[in-house]
Amino acid sequence: MENKQDNNKKYKFGLLGRDISYSFSRGYFAEKFKKENLQHTYVNFDLPNIEDLNEILSSTSNIKGINVTIPYKEEVIPLLDDLNKRAKKIGAVNTIKITRNNKLIGYNTDYYGFKNSLKPHLKKYHKRALILGTGGASKAIAYALKKLKIKFDYVSRTKKEGVTYTYSDLNDKIIAKHTIIINCTPIGTFPNVNECPNIPYDAITKKHILYDLIYNPQQTKFLACGHLKEATTINGAEMLKLQAEKSWQIWNKH
Repeated sequence: MENKQDNNKKYKFGLLGRDISYSFSRGYFAEKFKKENLQHTYVNFDLPNIEDLNEILSSTSNIKGINVTIPYKEEVIPLLDDLNKRAKKIGAVNTIKITRNNKLIGYNTDYYGFKNSLKPHLKKYHKRALILGTGGASKAIAYALKKLKIKFDYVSRTKKEGVTYTYSDLNDKIIAKHTIIINCTPIGTFPNVNECPNIPYDAITKKHILYDLIYNPQQTKFLACGHLKEATTINGAEMLKLQAEKSWQIWNKH
C-alpha cells in the first residue's frame, strides 16, 4: 500500500557505496521523480568507510531510504536494526528502509531483479550455472538460482569454502556443463572495458546464457565474447530497473 499523502513531502533517498560517481540509481530516480512530479531528491553517499554511515544519517534530515552497492552489501549488516527474512537468508543487503522512528531495516531486491530478468530466457537445458565472484551481489544471485531450481557452482581466484572452481580449473567440459554463466565481479566495468573474466570462451555455444551484472558499458567484453558464439547475452540494466522499483515499493509501504 503506497503512502499517498507523502507525495507532497520532500524526502531524501540515496546510494551507499565507494567510488560511485557512475551511479545508475541516481540517474534512474532523478528521472522517476521528475516524471512523477515528486519533490524528492536522490544523492550518492560515497563513503571510504562504512562506519561513516552513522554520521551521514544523523546529519541528513528527512532521509527515507538507501540503496547499497559495492563494497558494502555485507559490511552494512551490523549497522542495521533489523533484516527482513529474505535478506537474512541471502546474507546481503542492497536496500535500507528508514522507519518513522529512525530504525534501519535491511532488504534485498537484487534477488528479485535478477530472478525476473533471467526467467524469460530460460529453456529446459538451463540446469546448471557458474557464478563468477563471491562478493555481496553473488549471494542474491545464488539465492535466486536456488528458487529457480538451477544448480550452481562458485568460481573465484582462490580456493576457499563454498568455491568449487578457481579460474585456472575451468576447462571446456566444465563450461559445456554449465549453460548459464553469471559475472558478479567488477571486471570489465568502465573505464576498464578491455578486461573480462578469464574463462574458456571457445567452449561457449548458442545454448549458453551469459549474464553480466555490469551495465556500463552496455556490452562488456564478457558479453561480446558470448555474442560471437551466438549465446544469449544479458547485461545488468534490466535487473537494476527491477530492483530499483522494488526498493521504491519497500520505501513507500506503511
